[in-house]
Amino acid sequence: MKVIHNNQQGFYDEMFEENQELRGHYDRFGKFIQSTSAKKLSHLQYSADKAQMAMGMTFNVYHDKEGMEKILHLDIIPRIIPGHEWKVLEDGLKQRIDALNLFLQDIYNEQKIFKDEIIPKELIVGSKDFLKPCIGLTPPKGIWCHITGTDLVRDKDGAFYVLEDNLRCPSGVSYMLESREIIKRAFPELFNTLGVRPVSDYSTKLLEMLQFLSDKPKPVIGVLTPGVYNSAYFEHSYLAQQMGVELVSGMDLLVENKKVYMQTTKGLQQIDVLYRRIDDTFLDPLAFNPDSMLGIPGLFDAYKAGNIALANAPGTGVADDKAVYAYVPKIIRYYLDQEPILKNVPTYLCREAEDREYVLKNIANLVVKETNAAGGYGMLIGPKADAEEHEKFRKLIQNNPKNYIAQPTLSLSTVPSIIDNKSIEGRHVDLRPYVLYGKEIEVIPGALTRVALKKGSLVVNSSQGGGSKDTWVLY
Repeated sequence: MKVIHNNQQGFYDEMFEENQELRGHYDRFGKFIQSTSAKKLSHLQYSADKAQMAMGMTFNVYHDKEGMEKILHLDIIPRIIPGHEWKVLEDGLKQRIDALNLFLQDIYNEQKIFKDEIIPKELIVGSKDFLKPCIGLTPPKGIWCHITGTDLVRDKDGAFYVLEDNLRCPSGVSYMLESREIIKRAFPELFNTLGVRPVSDYSTKLLEMLQFLSDKPKPVIGVLTPGVYNSAYFEHSYLAQQMGVELVSGMDLLVENKKVYMQTTKGLQQIDVLYRRIDDTFLDPLAFNPDSMLGIPGLFDAYKAGNIALANAPGTGVADDKAVYAYVPKIIRYYLDQEPILKNVPTYLCREAEDREYVLKNIANLVVKETNAAGGYGMLIGPKADAEEHEKFRKLIQNNPKNYIAQPTLSLSTVPSIIDNKSIEGRHVDLRPYVLYGKEIEVIPGALTRVALKKGSLVVNSSQGGGSKDTWVLY
């Protein structure tokens, strides 16, 4: 196996300085890798792959000709983040979630931010994710975004930027937890001596947060899943099992007298809190999408009556719309009177004539995204696309400008990765930390690092061929 080094100039490498010296926090791990035989590393990677299969760590890729079920490939070389860097991310994420929660409460109630002309009202109320049935609603404990997965990237300047906020049903935390168990077994001595902060108590913290949403001393909690064919079903069942709560689907639940009940072999049992992994509009066919076969008729009435708590609250999706993202720095200043700790990626709103003109002229140098698409779909990476694709997206933007934003192409940082068991090469990564909001806002000291396994690719999404790495946050 080739000697490990920073093989991608012009990008920030998480392990190596520009002069090819190991960064301080990677020193011990890097030297271990460099002194380990190719055979040993190949064996460790093979063992990790086998462990993933044994644990059932798979996900479904819709429209995939090679078969739906796949492993989210786990590369055994971890991403390591020193404690002082993590503290900045932690403070920035807490600030961001605090502001977004205040924003959600405001737009569904007093709407002061519109009256003060900080953000265009039409942008919000015209969004398909702004749920009119939620107007006038305050969720239990005043918390809208209980579980957040915020995507961050590090540019060539070494600074972290927020790429997007995920406040609906953020996924991937089970892969973070299971990956940690696998990598701990691969490098037990290094893990113990480097002072890696644990993430194993996530399920306990998640359960405590869900219990906090109910006023009952021992609330009954369930994880609401769309079912076994959902791409993240492994995660739904894993988290329910880890918390010791029920895994339920819409067919298991019914509503009577504005209370939600689970059907059991002993009869009906009332449920007090649902960690829902179903999109907003599919939750209740009576309140939202009448064609939904996944939801529970009457659930929203039970929610409004205060008889059940839902995490995340219905209506949160509007806050992670990619067009709203551009206004988050203003949202932070407005509600908290603070400067944002974490930067946004500069964003052009195609709905604005000046921005749109710039995007159409410079599309070859920009990343264009649909405001409501996810998983790497509905996206154009200008520098990687040909003239035909550029022209296709120009027409899409001109036909529906409100549906698109554009951003400069970031030079995503790299982490050395084992490629085909033959060499170690840098691959581009992003970072998804998880934030829980219960009694307080807490950032889990770890994250899902997603890695673009294809050489030169900047698309890290699992549905687009990406993999993952364990993320070691040091004390």
